[in-house]
Amino acid sequence: MGYPRLPGRPPVTVERWTGADARAAVTTIGTHAHDFLTLLYVERGEGPVRVDGRDWPLEVGDALVIAPGAVIAAPGVGIAPDAAAWTVFFPADAVDPAGAAPLVSWQPHPLLAPFVGARRGGAQRLPVAPEQQAAWSAQLGALADECDRRRDGYAEAVRAHLTVLLVWLGRLAADAPGSLVPDPLLAGVFDVIERRYADPDPPIGLREVADEVGLTTGHLATVVKRRTGRTVGQWINERRMREARRLLADTDLTVTVVARRVGYRDPGYFVRRFRTEHGVPPLTWRRA
Repeated sequence: MGYPRLPGRPPVTVERWTGADARAAVTTIGTHAHDFLTLLYVERGEGPVRVDGRDWPLEVGDALVIAPGAVIAAPGVGIAPDAAAWTVFFPADAVDPAGAAPLVSWQPHPLLAPFVGARRGGAQRLPVAPEQQAAWSAQLGALADECDRRRDGYAEAVRAHLTVLLVWLGRLAADAPGSLVPDPLLAGVFDVIERRYADPDPPIGLREVADEVGLTTGHLATVVKRRTGRTVGQWINERRMREARRLLADTDLTVTVVARRVGYRDPGYFVRRFRTEHGVPPLTWRRA
């Protein structure tokens, strides 16, 4: 599952769930993985979440962070009917719009360190002290209010509220035992994409990435698809589209220039790809 991009809105989604909501959601959606980061905070009740085949029993005050690419499934036992929890979904560029490509190369970002879940089954449970739980609920409520009401300056307010939550998570994670190590192969793949996604001639593709990391195209394609749920080509396109969105929002460059800046020699092809990804052409995105 990819994060749904909407023109003119910051890429942050906040939802408050009850036990019944959660049971219905996991039944409807089924087993899945997504390319964005997830924070779950239990405000009331208890229940498990299954990530990469492991059940995480959660109770009041627990924050669970889930890394991109982790497989989420319906838990083996039920969720308490009176449970209530907040969920926050966001891609890495919600925190740092000019940052590197998502999934692996975002891991050195200090605010996102708690989500590096390679040694904890893609997730990490961080208990919040009882005296801090009311502040967490209030902060999540304020973030949800900004996302829902969309008043003047709300994009900046959303990022500020999210940053506060990530700082709090980082303080909790600093006390968690054990070290987490990112996947070196994927880190290498995304480093190549980050350096070369804008090259128009020759354009970067699976073969170029495979040559740089020293693997055959078939092996690399299999590994990246299995570990991330996306192909190398899809990740290249994701990086190009994110830079295109930034240029459309922050500059007055023409669509033709934007296309060339992100590695597309044919502006018409760029417009078609942008429309496919976002549902609207580039100029409509810019106006929004």
